[in-house]
Amino acid sequence: MQRIGVIGAGQMGSGIAQICSAAGLDVRLLDVSPEALSRSRELIEANFARQVARGKLADGDMRASLARISTGTALADLGDCDLVIEAATENEEVKRDIFKQLVPHLNADALIATNTSSISITRLAAATDRPGRFVGMHFMNPVPVMQLVELIRGIQTEQATFEAVRALAQRLGKTVSVAEDFPAFIVNRILLPMINEAVYTLYEGVGSVESIDTAMKLGANHPMGPLELADFIGLDTCLAVMHVLYDGLADSKYRPCPLLVKYVEAGWLGRKTNRGFYDYGGPVPVPTR
Repeated sequence: MQRIGVIGAGQMGSGIAQICSAAGLDVRLLDVSPEALSRSRELIEANFARQVARGKLADGDMRASLARISTGTALADLGDCDLVIEAATENEEVKRDIFKQLVPHLNADALIATNTSSISITRLAAATDRPGRFVGMHFMNPVPVMQLVELIRGIQTEQATFEAVRALAQRLGKTVSVAEDFPAFIVNRILLPMINEAVYTLYEGVGSVESIDTAMKLGANHPMGPLELADFIGLDTCLAVMHVLYDGLADSKYRPCPLLVKYVEAGWLGRKTNRGFYDYGGPVPVPTR
């Protein structure tokens, strides 16, 4: 496996492209937006430059890694890839549409992975012509820093596909955790209900944004409070995962908090919009509640 396609030049796709190129793989990074591709390139360059400044990466290695990344907007550019990793928005219809458009361009042996954080691998695989060569490969955010990759088989995923993608994850320096194809898998099955409960705690007036985050950082030794973490993840992504859990498991404990819904409806999505549970417009984040 030498040539990797990445669909989606957001935070996750950029991180995946970065670590693949750093591992010596050729990367084709695609997005429908040329502006997103430009921002992604700048982000990857800045991340590599930071590693060089810290003495963790040689300047020559940085230039070689950047040279291995090419960008584009056409799915046809992925025709010679050994593996394509989809890292588009956490929306099932968007992902299924991407896969339907992608498969006519791929060679017969190419594998497909999705970076979905919650959606059924089996259902997504059914939108392709190769469910046996389809697997879930859920990276954590930020990709270059976080060590874990969740690997999830769909019901038709072949063992050879699973082993090939596991080997790739290990080549990228990641630790693999194998999850079954249930809504939200392992990490988000546990993490997102905690965040949702923190939003309920705010909604019901038990504590303020600051007091909730302080309590969990100092009382549970979490490096980041749950509301701060929600802003980092993106409140729209948090809500999408809660909907997957609620719809998929039909348990009222997964009902999204109405306050979370209201923030998303207002367009307050966290850091990426400069406003969520905190306002990021100034030098220091300020709680919005």
